[in-house]
Amino acid sequence: MTVPSSALPELTPAQRTEVELVARGKQEKSRTLRDLAQPETPEAAHALLLRLGLWDEARTPYADRLGATLQPVTLEVSDFPEEERLDLTHLDSYAIDDEGNRDPDDAVGIEALDGGLTRLWVHVADVAALAPAGSPLDEEARSRGATLYLPDRTIGMLPDALVERTGLGLTEITPALSISLDLNEEGNAEAVDVQLTRVRVTRLTYTQAQERLEAGEEPFVTLARLARASRELREAEGALSIDLPEVRVKADAGGATVTPLPKPEMRAVVQECMTLAGWAAAIYADDHGLPLPFATQDAPTRDVQGDTLGAHWARRKTLARTRFQPAPGPHHGMGLDLYAQATSPMRRYLDLVVHQQLRAHLTGAEPLSGKAVAARVAQAQMNADTTRQAERLSRKHHTLRFVAAQPEREWDAVVVERRGPQATLLIPDLALDLPLSTPVPVGTALKVRLTDVNLPALTVRARVVGG
Repeated sequence: MTVPSSALPELTPAQRTEVELVARGKQEKSRTLRDLAQPETPEAAHALLLRLGLWDEARTPYADRLGATLQPVTLEVSDFPEEERLDLTHLDSYAIDDEGNRDPDDAVGIEALDGGLTRLWVHVADVAALAPAGSPLDEEARSRGATLYLPDRTIGMLPDALVERTGLGLTEITPALSISLDLNEEGNAEAVDVQLTRVRVTRLTYTQAQERLEAGEEPFVTLARLARASRELREAEGALSIDLPEVRVKADAGGATVTPLPKPEMRAVVQECMTLAGWAAAIYADDHGLPLPFATQDAPTRDVQGDTLGAHWARRKTLARTRFQPAPGPHHGMGLDLYAQATSPMRRYLDLVVHQQLRAHLTGAEPLSGKAVAARVAQAQMNADTTRQAERLSRKHHTLRFVAAQPEREWDAVVVERRGPQATLLIPDLALDLPLSTPVPVGTALKVRLTDVNLPALTVRARVVGG
């Protein structure tokens, strides 16, 4: 039941507070909602607040409902300790990210070796130097699990001051934890290593790096060649190729925008380098008996062939969830015998644990036990799941704001799945999927209009046009 606009009540301050608590998921019961014959649900409370003009459409309650922390970390950040580091400032290194990125935590470079080998360097911000295991910063990051990226703001799992101090390329010379792989022409690694270093990093966008690759500049040409060879080797071991649309969602009080992300080759190159770094870190830890939060994944439930959107959609659904455990195991989706996420220690807590363990080994400190790593995995994973869910719901909310602002627009869509009379429709320009009753087969391209946007319920309807 909907309260008619002609009968909208005026809430007292106490009633408004009560309804807002329900909308934020902080209270289950509401006499005000009952008196208005409204369901006592967060969605109904949200809808009422919108109709009364007490909240605007820019307000997103999902992180609050889920218990994700929205306050920035304000803990004190120390200086880097005085310690011996390998000086790599003579090598060119590049932190390549999306435009507007504010937390550059990885960079890549190469070094020519004798015998036709190429040393791939992946430098990572040495966050663990300032947030060691058991420190207040470590405990705060663990309680959050990951940085929270919302369309209208970012809430770091670590203080902005730490990001500014450790981010690669934010100062002329930066301390780093650097992972190296000595690769032959076929992309096989003949040696891996991890060292504490000093690096000089240049920041580039993917577009800028792609332009330099297309101009034939080094090290971009060699990086692309190594990445292609590595990808081929992993695919031969069963790595899955999943290529689905990605978008950037940005929002403020004035509106929201959804922009499809371009996929230049350099984006895949950097991703492959990060994958190699995670593999090398896992090998190094295994060789030295270091327990890490190793990332493992079971084999796909079935084999899906093809390169269509429907095939990529189906292939993603065959993947089991990645598990983290103190002992190594295969990661079938990546085609690797062992793997650890190691390149985002200022964004993901378990990456920070990887760095804490590697750093302990390098400095002669006592690393965490396997039992302690497992406990951190359990806590951080639960908190990171909350963060990811809050991100997903907030992105959908602002995507629907973007849709509602252009009701006459026709969107290209593709049927990617069918279950009886119900189909799943994917709109690539929005990276949005929604149900549609249609008899057409998977792979059919359609033009649709999106109507009946309901922000509190996060729903929208698709109506086929033309044809």
